Amino acid sequence: MVHLTPVLWDELDSFQGSPLLKRLYHGGLPQALLAESKSSGFYREWMDSFFARDIQRLFGFRDADKFTTLFEYLMKQSGGLLEVTRTASALGISRPTVENHLRALRETHAMTLMRPFYGGGQKELVKMPKAYGFDTGFVSFCRGWEPLRPDDYGLLWEHLVLEFLQAHAPDSKIQYWRDAGGREIDFVIQQSRDVVDAIECKWDPNHFDPASLKLFRSYYPRGNNYLVSPLSVDGYHRQIRGLQVYVCNPDGWRVRMETSP
Repeated sequence: MVHLTPVLWDELDSFQGSPLLKRLYHGGLPQALLAESKSSGFYREWMDSFFARDIQRLFGFRDADKFTTLFEYLMKQSGGLLEVTRTASALGISRPTVENHLRALRETHAMTLMRPFYGGGQKELVKMPKAYGFDTGFVSFCRGWEPLRPDDYGLLWEHLVLEFLQAHAPDSKIQYWRDAGGREIDFVIQQSRDVVDAIECKWDPNHFDPASLKLFRSYYPRGNNYLVSPLSVDGYHRQIRGLQVYVCNPDGWRVRMETSP
């Protein structure tokens, strides 16, 4: 099987006239990324075709409205916690139907359900997943972000980083960490029994608050700390409130991951 991702961070230079903000706004499907303007019709037609061409044929679902309603809802909530019972109630769809449609979305890579990392028993979330849409163009389209505002960049950047991690560490189990107080680490990759890498995504690294990372490291002291931002240089080390953090772009993370013992 070959999993074809949307255009990644390290592929943007191959698409002339496709700077990072356009990638966040239009998404990473080549036809959308190369378009001069963002056409809502492209995203609507793609979603309708996705159901008719793939979902209906592979899974036998008959109700396109229920499936599309759930898909759009998840895209609007993309990057947030997913509670199946609450989702079913909000949409007026039965829980079994939501679960079946979620399975189809996971198997076709249209949605990623990310499980929480836990182990210290410190009031950590242990069950509830986070849901991520497969492409930033569809997330911004379903959220009605026309045009993008600076406050939107951070969430879409987090999606772009996740796509990069999935592509360049396909055998790694990518999780998130969150405690009962809402303190959270964007992505966690356990390298060995006692070594856990923490990856935080920030559009502007100067606005990073290390409080959640400090708490996480009080439970899991061993591992690399990454602050991934859209930098023009691969990366540099920075001491932040007693924490050694490697501030880098996605390529910088990849190089460090490949060369770390």
